Amino acid sequence: MAHFSSQLQRSWQASCHLFFGLPVAMAAFLGCFAVPAGVFFTLVLVGAPAWPEIVRVLRRFAGYERVRAGGWLGKPVPELYLPLDGSPSDRVRLALTDPGTWRDALWLPYATLSILGFSAGVLVLWPVALLVDGTAAVFGRRPRALPVLEDLADAQARWTAALLKPSPSARLGQRVAELSESRAGAMESHSAELRRIERDLHDGVQAQLVALSMRVGLARQQVRSDPDAATRWLAEAQEEIDATLAALRGIVRTVHPPVLTDRGLAGAVRALAVSADIPVEMNLAVVENGHRLPAAVEAAVYFVIAECLTNIRKHSGATHASVRFTRADGSLQVVVTDNGRGGAEERGGSGLLGVRRRVAALDGTTEITSPPGGPTRTKVELPCGS
Repeated sequence: MAHFSSQLQRSWQASCHLFFGLPVAMAAFLGCFAVPAGVFFTLVLVGAPAWPEIVRVLRRFAGYERVRAGGWLGKPVPELYLPLDGSPSDRVRLALTDPGTWRDALWLPYATLSILGFSAGVLVLWPVALLVDGTAAVFGRRPRALPVLEDLADAQARWTAALLKPSPSARLGQRVAELSESRAGAMESHSAELRRIERDLHDGVQAQLVALSMRVGLARQQVRSDPDAATRWLAEAQEEIDATLAALRGIVRTVHPPVLTDRGLAGAVRALAVSADIPVEMNLAVVENGHRLPAAVEAAVYFVIAECLTNIRKHSGATHASVRFTRADGSLQVVVTDNGRGGAEERGGSGLLGVRRRVAALDGTTEITSPPGGPTRTKVELPCGS
């Protein structure tokens, strides 16, 4: 009887899975007429403005069914669409040429027939299954009819996943586009970094060296006629040398912080936390085990944390922040959070946009959530090997 009760529960869950798809089946039935009509009127230019909206609705229903199928199968069903951005004509073109649109359109008749058919099968099977398996349970036999309900739900979910998931070629195309975009962003960031270094050297260090040369020249001219004046010029030259060295160290730190080489990533993050002016809770265990990460990864993580803590100090009004590291499956995750006012935005030239580009250049991902009122959470994941 225990096995019968367990099977009864699983069969009930399978039935609920199929019945909850009935609204999708009804919408899919309407979509079987709406999509061809939308294509026709778009081609004759009468209904072109409405076509992107039809596609958006289709994507929502397909997305809902992906979630249901993924929940039943125990693994998410991926989705891949072209963003419907740009001018009205661009949106119409993207909606027509996106392979995902036609993948969803082909799914519509299947959704209608499969969900309605399987749901009808459930209604027929339940009385038979309860009679047959209930009688069998009395004699200690295993259920034979109830598992068929699970098989129906499993078949519906698997076929849905097969129809709605993107093809390997589409995934490859997306991957190529992502890599091309990240490469372009990395090149742009690299060019901007070179321009900044050139500007700092030209406007800062070069001007200081010119002033230093003038002071040394004046001291040389007056070393015999006015030794006291020459001494003053040399003293000022010494101060100028110290200032120039400090400026050079600052530029070097923006290229590759020496603290990373001297103290490692954990020590460098602690140094950043000390200068943050607010309490920073840190979990650095995964980077304190003596195993160094690749230099490029350490530098990227350092600059990400530095930018986040700078934004927190200057703009967030936060009283507390945290930096947490986790490592799994060959990747390093860094999460920086604060209890500030939120509302952080990625604008052109902003530090957060620079963070995303720097991480993307290493094939990493960045997630930034900052609702009004806070909190702000920046999560970075970088591949770093095993």
